[in-house]
Amino acid sequence: MRNPIRLKNLRMRFAPLFVLGALAIFFIQPSRWGFICGLVLVALGGALRSWGAGHLVKNDRLTITGPYAHLRHPLYAGTLLAAVGFCVIAGGWITVGLLVLLVPWFFLSYFPRKEEIESERLIALYGPAYASYRGDVPALIPRLAPWKPSPEAEGLGDPGLGWSGARYSDNNELGTLLALIAGLIAFGLRTFAILQ
Repeated sequence: MRNPIRLKNLRMRFAPLFVLGALAIFFIQPSRWGFICGLVLVALGGALRSWGAGHLVKNDRLTITGPYAHLRHPLYAGTLLAAVGFCVIAGGWITVGLLVLLVPWFFLSYFPRKEEIESERLIALYGPAYASYRGDVPALIPRLAPWKPSPEAEGLGDPGLGWSGARYSDNNELGTLLALIAGLIAFGLRTFAILQ
């Protein structure tokens, strides 16, 4: 199993986020209802990311199984769900303020840039087959029926590929899961007045 601490996440550019997170845990007293609602969203986001990471085969073939049969970017969708969950945990006007910052940044800056970079790379690798997949599978909001490759998209990926703990580890997802759990524990302790 790979080390769950991703060194790229410990760079100085992330220091303000770590400081804000520590301040939030120290100063915010979430309501029980807000914590429970946020917990559900964080758990759904973490589960979606874990499901996706266990299917994702980077750079060897296009992943079209598991959540990738329903949406193209389960890791980004899971991250967004978890982030919204933590915003909900914060409660009150802080939730509104955080969402006003998070949602436009994600949809107008972060995600479009990532989508463009990844789409260009995948088009270069898989050509019309990826274009077919991209045309049929939504980016972030899942389709109900799983996508099945059309004849022109045959050979695009392995439709029988299941979830794998080895792929989960190779995709270094354990660190993300541990960070989500640590955040939930810290806010849970604050919510239930154990950490004052």
